[in-house]
Amino acid sequence: DMASYQAFELEELQADRSRSYAEFLRRPGLSMGIYHLPAGGKDPQHPHSADEIYVVLAGRAALEVEGERFHVGPGKVVSVDVGADHRFVDVTEDLQVLVVFAPPDDPGA
Repeated sequence: DMASYQAFELEELQADRSRSYAEFLRRPGLSMGIYHLPAGGKDPQHPHSADEIYVVLAGRAALEVEGERFHVGPGKVVSVDVGADHRFVDVTEDLQVLVVFAPPDDPGA
């Protein structure tokens, strides 16, 4: 019988840099993962079929949403609507972002 909760340590999740996007939680209504983007890196993402929330844990960059650009850094929380064209640009410090998709989405899609 599985527990009705899952618990994670952000520090451990952030330490795993083996993949640029590492999903660590998937439930029927949402999924969560950590997105790593190195300084100077290019963000290849396309619009998603889910609403999305970014919580910036570390690093600095700009986030471009439908052509509007604003700076993000640690502590910034941004919601991006389903289908909106968006990407991180001007990554000046290695970016680590906690990502929430609702409902779950395939970030590689």
